[in-house]
Amino acid sequence: MADSRTNITDSGEKEKASPMLFSLFINLLFAIGKGIAAFFGRSNALMADAGESMSDVLTSFIVWVGIRTAVKGPDADHPYGHGKAEPLASIAVATFLMIASVIIASRGVERLWNKPNSPPEVFTLGVLIAAILVKFIIYYYLKYKNKSVRSNAILAEATHNRSDAITSLVAFAGISISIYGGSRYMAADAYASLISSVIIAYNSLKIFRPAFDEIMDAAPSHELIEKIKSIAEKVQGVNEVEKCQVRKMGMKYLVDMHVYVNGSLSVTEGHAISHLVKDALRASLPEISDVLIHIEPTL
Repeated sequence: MADSRTNITDSGEKEKASPMLFSLFINLLFAIGKGIAAFFGRSNALMADAGESMSDVLTSFIVWVGIRTAVKGPDADHPYGHGKAEPLASIAVATFLMIASVIIASRGVERLWNKPNSPPEVFTLGVLIAAILVKFIIYYYLKYKNKSVRSNAILAEATHNRSDAITSLVAFAGISISIYGGSRYMAADAYASLISSVIIAYNSLKIFRPAFDEIMDAAPSHELIEKIKSIAEKVQGVNEVEKCQVRKMGMKYLVDMHVYVNGSLSVTEGHAISHLVKDALRASLPEISDVLIHIEPTL
């Protein structure tokens, strides 16, 4: 058997957390701006939106810390690295989103119960238009950055920003109806916050699922596994790949496989083939950080 496992530390990986600082800063500005506008503009929907933006600040920080931790190399206490910090950050984001949805829903119900006497101020619509535009810009920015990183945590943050943009759209619609629909539609602002809470809860579940799968070492796509096997089987000296197990560790993948070689080869020759397989995989698929190969003899 040849065990070819090496530890890899890429100091440049820490730069992958930089998009989160941008998201955090923008979320902080919007949380403050929305909160002030909601207070003076008497808008429950905008206040709910401000509350979500404040939760965005906290979750952006959590994701930033999670990614900074996840890219740390292996050490004596964590021989497989710190990659699990990344899905844990995603789960934290999903949890805070679910809590935010409950709080927003409860405030909407309270406003409906108390029957609002006056509609929100018109200027709150301008705040929401700015929020919608910027949130969608952040969403596409994080999606673009994540093409090379493939981080569930950054994807969760992108989804969170898209969720914020959608809830701002709902708030915009609710406030507009409250302002221009007359007294009969005064409660539209509160109904908008209830709809927003449902959207937020739905997005929290979408974020939670892939992160939980990663924590549980769920297998990646069948296409990726087949591609790994195909690359390995093309290496000279490899007769067959019997088993190929892949799991995600942070933004990288770990591969375990059984490779069949000619049974008459020496241990040294079999070991050399295992290194060729490993080098071929990492050259073709940079997202693979390490490969553990068990050499089997073909009888």
